[in-house]
Amino acid sequence: MTVGREVPAGQGDPAGGVDREFLALERELAVFLRRARAQSGEMAREVHPELEPAAYGLFVRLDDAGPQRATELAGYFGVGKATMSRQLRALEDLGLVARDPDPADGRASLVRLTEEGRNRFRHVRDARRERYVRKLADWDRAEVAELARLLNHFNVRSEG
Repeated sequence: MTVGREVPAGQGDPAGGVDREFLALERELAVFLRRARAQSGEMAREVHPELEPAAYGLFVRLDDAGPQRATELAGYFGVGKATMSRQLRALEDLGLVARDPDPADGRASLVRLTEEGRNRFRHVRDARRERYVRKLADWDRAEVAELARLLNHFNVRSEG
């Protein structure tokens, strides 16, 4: 069966017109996302016991992209400004992020990880990476690279 081919509904396809490959993809992505959400919560609590699961993604973004405006973060994560403000305020109260004046616009501020926030995040991230290394120890490095390449390709296409 060719990927992307749709079988007309009612022509012997129990999937109702959807390729089995896409049903398998949907099923595996659902398992992957469920596990990722659970792990995100665990990792956020490892950074600090009072953090909610969404906080871990903020650490990843700030560590990767550097200081950003709260509105940029809200847009990146697809949440409202109020939600982002609440999440950032909680991180600020714990001393894990700080706000600095935006040199491009003094009325705005840039959110950045504090040294404490960066250290805690990187400790948890490195431990997670070690778990991946152990789980995929029997994989060839080329297979790991191919999985990363395919996930990146999927993520880039999903953004637009």
